[in-house]
Amino acid sequence: MTIQEPVTARPAGRPRSEKAERAIIEATLDLVGDGMGVAELSIEAIASRAGVGKTTIYRRWSNKEELVADALATLKAPLPPLGGESVRDDLITLLRAMREDKGRSRTRCVMNVMMSDADRYPALMERFQKVAIEPRKEAMREVLRRGIRTGELRADLEVEMGLAILSGTMIWYTKWAPPGDLPADLPERIVDHVLPGFAA
Repeated sequence: MTIQEPVTARPAGRPRSEKAERAIIEATLDLVGDGMGVAELSIEAIASRAGVGKTTIYRRWSNKEELVADALATLKAPLPPLGGESVRDDLITLLRAMREDKGRSRTRCVMNVMMSDADRYPALMERFQKVAIEPRKEAMREVLRRGIRTGELRADLEVEMGLAILSGTMIWYTKWAPPGDLPADLPERIVDHVLPGFAA
């Protein structure tokens, strides 16, 4: 998953193959999902699994940390469209997206492996935060800021605290709650418990 340059800025040469990129991403996720840590993962192994040459990978990513971060980012569902009609509705939409991310077995497996290597690969975590986590955090921040502007939420609400309470509660349930299916209405329940403390 790389940021495509405008066609006018791309240097001469063969165009990037979306099929090759998809194969590289899938190979990376397969290897990590099979339990291979970042330390053991190699560009050679990824190239072999994807059926491409190493140079095909290096044309897209400068190192394996960038590749792993971008591959993991593809496991995140696209940010859902927000209606903008109420803070409650938009927060529920964002928490539903978090719930769906955590509900995928492949996502859980790969994320657990990545987190075990986080301290050893700060550049990987930094890139993953930038491409996958920060856009979602900013979306929730903007919903809270909008609520403050419209008077739905308290003028003195600490946006970062609100973000931490909402997302942290969802993460707790998806990671630490007893085994079993999460309640379908969990996002609504979280938001409805929290909003009275946020409301103007």
